[in-house]
Amino acid sequence: MLAHMGYGTRSEIRRIVKQGAVKIGDVSVKDSGLQVDPELDMILVDGERVVYREFIYLMLNKPQGVVSATEDSRDRTVLDLLADEYGHFEPFPVGRLDKDTEGLLLLTNDGKLAHNLLSPRKHVPKTYFAEVEGAVGAADIAAFEEGVVLDDGYRTMPAKLVVLKEGDPMARTVAKIELTIMEGKFHQVKRMFQAVGKKVVYLKRISMGPLLLDEHLAEGQYRELTEDELELLKNHSG
Repeated sequence: MLAHMGYGTRSEIRRIVKQGAVKIGDVSVKDSGLQVDPELDMILVDGERVVYREFIYLMLNKPQGVVSATEDSRDRTVLDLLADEYGHFEPFPVGRLDKDTEGLLLLTNDGKLAHNLLSPRKHVPKTYFAEVEGAVGAADIAAFEEGVVLDDGYRTMPAKLVVLKEGDPMARTVAKIELTIMEGKFHQVKRMFQAVGKKVVYLKRISMGPLLLDEHLAEGQYRELTEDELELLKNHSG
């Protein structure tokens, strides 16, 4: 349990147990292999109570230039943005955002929740804000409602396109939109606009299921989910 909570390697923990630094209640532990119940036993290390938890759930506002991976030989990953205290939980990103895409990314070590959120059968909606070259209007809304055919022949599920600003190619102003999709194909938002002859120049994910990106999180910042947010997420994906 102490190794899982980041108090050291097994050999380091054996050493601090021998030094008498670990107690259950008022009793010093002599055996580092002692079985404990984290829910019932009050465990202290150097007088500080150990608060056990199995899973962590972090909301990250992913910046551009960082890849959605646990490791990468060339680029910084989203895990490089986290404090060391989370490393021993071995979190991973739930799904992917392109290197140049910003916004909401969930990081966790809860494999069951991640699977449910990503399962095509669950149809968890994801909403993006985008800036698009070209005039976006009613024809695009209708096309996306029908589902568009991507460059590999795949027809997307119906998607909801909201035009915030139409854009004017003559005036060189971009369109601003919000798009909600029910799946997560590779580069899907960019490829959907490509299918209707337009180009995404900026992309940011703003929600995943009931989870909304915290507007107070600057790019690269993160925080743990609140109990209410986690409950909503589990109910939505269960």
